[in-house]
Amino acid sequence: MSIRNLDSLFDPASVAVIGASQRPGSVGATVWRNLHGSFRGALYPVNPKLTELDGVPVAASVAALAHAPELAVICTPAATVPGLIGELGARGTRAAVVITAGLDAQQKQAVLDAARPHLLRVLGPNCIGLVSPHIGLNASFAHLGASPGDIAFVSQSGALMTALLDWAHARQIGFSHFASLGDSADVDFGDMLDYLASDAKTRAILMYVESVSSPRKFMSAARAAARNKPVILVKAGRSSAGQAAARSHTGALAGSDLVFDAAVSRAGMLRVDTLLELFLAAETLARFRGRVLGADPDEHLSRVFVLTNGGGAGVMAADAAAQLGLGLAPLDAATIERMDAKLPANWSRGNPVDIIGDAPAQRYVEALQALLADPAGAPVLFIHAPTAIVPAAEIAHALLPLAKRNPARLLSCWLGDTAVVQARRLFRDAGIPSYDTPEEAVRAWQMLVQYRHHQAQLIEAPPAQAGDAAVDVAAARAVIADALAAGREMLTEPEAKAVLAAYRIPVVETRAVAGEPDAVVAAAEAIGWPVALKILSAQISHKSDVGGVALNLATADELRAALASMLERVRRLRPDATIDGVTVQAMVRRGHARELIVGASVDEVFGPTILFGAGGTAVELLADRAIALPPLNVPLARALVDRTRVARMLQGFRDTPAADRDALHRALVAVSQLVADHAEVAELDINPLLVDEQGVIALDARVRVGAKTPGGAARFAIRPYPAELVETIAWNGRTLTLRPIRPEDEAQHLEFLQHLAPEDIRMRVFYSRRNIERSELARLTQIDYAREMAFVATAPDADGNEQTLGIVRAVADPDNVDAEFGIIVRSDLKGAGLGERLLHKMITYLRAHGTRRLVATVLVENVRMLDLARTLGFTVGAAVPGDDTREIQLML
Repeated sequence: MSIRNLDSLFDPASVAVIGASQRPGSVGATVWRNLHGSFRGALYPVNPKLTELDGVPVAASVAALAHAPELAVICTPAATVPGLIGELGARGTRAAVVITAGLDAQQKQAVLDAARPHLLRVLGPNCIGLVSPHIGLNASFAHLGASPGDIAFVSQSGALMTALLDWAHARQIGFSHFASLGDSADVDFGDMLDYLASDAKTRAILMYVESVSSPRKFMSAARAAARNKPVILVKAGRSSAGQAAARSHTGALAGSDLVFDAAVSRAGMLRVDTLLELFLAAETLARFRGRVLGADPDEHLSRVFVLTNGGGAGVMAADAAAQLGLGLAPLDAATIERMDAKLPANWSRGNPVDIIGDAPAQRYVEALQALLADPAGAPVLFIHAPTAIVPAAEIAHALLPLAKRNPARLLSCWLGDTAVVQARRLFRDAGIPSYDTPEEAVRAWQMLVQYRHHQAQLIEAPPAQAGDAAVDVAAARAVIADALAAGREMLTEPEAKAVLAAYRIPVVETRAVAGEPDAVVAAAEAIGWPVALKILSAQISHKSDVGGVALNLATADELRAALASMLERVRRLRPDATIDGVTVQAMVRRGHARELIVGASVDEVFGPTILFGAGGTAVELLADRAIALPPLNVPLARALVDRTRVARMLQGFRDTPAADRDALHRALVAVSQLVADHAEVAELDINPLLVDEQGVIALDARVRVGAKTPGGAARFAIRPYPAELVETIAWNGRTLTLRPIRPEDEAQHLEFLQHLAPEDIRMRVFYSRRNIERSELARLTQIDYAREMAFVATAPDADGNEQTLGIVRAVADPDNVDAEFGIIVRSDLKGAGLGERLLHKMITYLRAHGTRRLVATVLVENVRMLDLARTLGFTVGAAVPGDDTREIQLML
């Protein structure tokens, strides 16, 4: 990930157009025309065949340029591009837009090789270019530019870029930046997200995505950007081609598009279906983002009130809400009583609230007041159809005082066109979003609800570890190693269940025996009747497809008959398969159990994934599933379950008790840990996994492994918790643990902060506030280990509960050049050397991580910190008159 020199791409002081031309219809002529007369910096044309272009002297070559351009736009044949990049880099150019198409793989690599020694950044090749309207930069061959605005748009498709420019121009939508990535040889989505996340001109980031080439970089940048501003995207390619070839149910279901949805969710972004919805979402999130992020988890954001003067419009809104998974909030009895006193007798007396078409302005005001006062706290969708009774503008003026006091609770839909233009403008000027149709308004709110769920995955505070028995990694590894040594990819059913059991996932008792009647009966008698009988063959993955499963066998005679019939049928249907025997397992009788599927597979882009859904033999037909990216914790496992329809079946209903969801969540977390620990696991399939009020139990399991280690934590798109950095030390007669901070530390970290002296906090962050917002606290504990690190020193208190004694934190820039650190120790432990131990650990880590320099800003009066810095070899900057801080740095 790197934003190095991207400011030269988006905000250059000078631009050279290599291949500038006067030939009509050429790319060089179009780029020159787009830049000439609009760009506010210096502009240099380069073309050996010209001496002057539109009154500007033309240089014959890069070497002939009087000054090195900060940015170059290259419009010359493919074979010339690598050499030009090298010349430009040698002259001091910091960025280049390569419009040229047709570069082969060797030429693209030559471009990167030429750029690398000079840290020259390359956008493209094969791109339309970029537009930064705030400085008049249109370094593209698009047919028109863009107006200044606060939305950034990044696209992999040049054609869509030009179409969207045209569409936005007609609707007066402005942009901070507009960029076409082309082939993304250098600058990619991750770089763009990192740059735009901190760009002051950009309020929201919109993207058109076709593919992601560096998933961990993409996820790290996306999560960082989504914490700062809305990131909304359209992803092409929702088809599920190729699923049928997968070996297990999980492989068949875990299509790449579902995996991409999981990545979007985990990164706190929002995915929409159309380009128009990009702008709908951007406008809506800009209006409501603060409310959505700060909303209480128990708030019923997924329910709305509808207030309308027409029953038909209310019905349309209700239908749209139902289709999108939203509900209508029921009216409180007090609200109905209040409306009865104010509205005509024939008002709807329910939600949608129809106040009748002849409503005067005051009736609108009174109805809206009642809904805003309803204890449900749901948002209000106001829908107005124009009438001859009262002009729409008059109604808007009457509602404005109330609307301005409740902007986060109100959406509006002024139906029609000419008759409602002024009303729409009044509401929009007041900060109230206005939509053209009820369906559009409901879709906008549904986007907000979805966005909130995605954002919640960034700020979850999982509970402390429950202290369950440790998993037996060695036992699972031995099973996998034995299978690989035997040249097998598929584990047998008993082997697969042994791996699950090693991770404390309950499995039904299963015995593998030869396909002989006496051996089978003996196994059944040892287990206890009734039993299930299953074929055992490495070549048969789905046993029920060939009649390889027999259930509820209660006697020896039934078992012998089932065995004979099964062997005959399997040999006839699968003569190619080697029958290794059969398995006999206890018949689990749980009257209230629900059949689920839990699995894992390896996506070719995002690496290991976890699947959950409705299980059983009809799993593909039901297609009720959701996918998440590991690593999982309990809250993320809960969110995964909640994204399925079968989640509702886990609740209690009629005479069926609620299922033990805690046990289910633990099983999902265990599968996440399993695929992290064993890179050889390519696919895992538990189907069915039974769950009821007693817990979970796996009835069947399949595991496919590969010697080429297709998975493992190293391929996780999100870096897992770095447990290898945990260490125990002796300190002043106590045993301390130094470890990376965890999301589970939220409550513990808050307690630590609340017990610091205000003066100590002021020395660390230059103010003495000890209270902290939930979102900020979560940001401190739920970090991205790929670009940030925080080590805590902990020890048990008198009651044995872990407490935090100190913390050191360092945040690296996207280029991993500088890392800014801060350190604070509990007030009663200052001066005992704990801060030095923590800082030593951070320095060691950053050196191993490749960071070049450790920096900090320290108050002059913080003598203790300045002395520690000098002791550890930091350089302390000179004092500046009028400045009460000192800069310190350590070369790593």
